[in-house]
Amino acid sequence: MPFNFNLEEGAIIPVDKPYGWTSADVVRKVKFMLQKKTGLKNIKVGHAGTLDPLATGLLLLCVGKATKQAERLQAEEKEYVAHIRLGATTPSFDLEKEIDHTYPFAHITREAVEQALQQLTGTQEQVPPVFSAKLIGGKRAYTLAREGKATEMKPALVTIYEMEIQHFALPELTIRIACSKGTYIRSLARDLGVALQSGGHLTGLRRTRSGKYPVSDAFSVADIENKLRTKS
Repeated sequence: MPFNFNLEEGAIIPVDKPYGWTSADVVRKVKFMLQKKTGLKNIKVGHAGTLDPLATGLLLLCVGKATKQAERLQAEEKEYVAHIRLGATTPSFDLEKEIDHTYPFAHITREAVEQALQQLTGTQEQVPPVFSAKLIGGKRAYTLAREGKATEMKPALVTIYEMEIQHFALPELTIRIACSKGTYIRSLARDLGVALQSGGHLTGLRRTRSGKYPVSDAFSVADIENKLRTKS
C-alpha cells in the first residue's frame, strides 16, 4: 500500500499496533512524528476503534479532516484471530491478571467447540470485562477494577457474524472471528468456556481486518517513521 497523503485533505493510515502499546500511544507517537515532519502543531490525529495493549494488529489512524470519518470507520465489521486457553479463567479474561480458577477440559472435543461457536454466533447481549475501557460514572471500568471497587457491567448488544476454528490442541484453541463494533473478544473467550462447561481466557489477539482495510496493508510504527524521514 502506498504511503501518500495530503494533510490538508486528511488521511486514513492503517497501522499494525505493537504488543504492549495502547491505541493512544500509537496516536501520540504518529502525531509527534507528523508535527516534527511538517512543523505544524495543530495536526489532528485520532483512531477508529481501540485495541487493548495486549492485542496487536490493525489500528486505523485518522489524520486531519479524516478524523470526521472515525465514527463511520469504527462502526464497520472487524475481524480477529483469537488465541484462547480453555480450562482456566482470569479476572481480566486475558493475561493481564493471573489465573484465578481452573476447570476440567479433557471432556471438550472439536465437535463440542464447533457447536458452542454456533450457539454464540448471531446478535446477542454481551457483558464487557470489568477490566475494560467502558465508562462507569465518568471513570474507566479498568480504573475502578484496579482500585478494587465493585463494578456492575451492563450488557451491550453485539453481533458475531462468523467464527472458524483455525487450530485445536487442548487446552489451546485458535479462532477467526468476524464481528460488529463493540465486541469484546475477551468476553467471548469467557462465554465459550462457560458454554463448554469449563473455563476460558484470551492468551493472544490480533485484529486482521477493519471494514475494507486488511492488516496486510498496514504500516508498522517504524515504517511510518522511516517514510516520513525520507519523504520529500
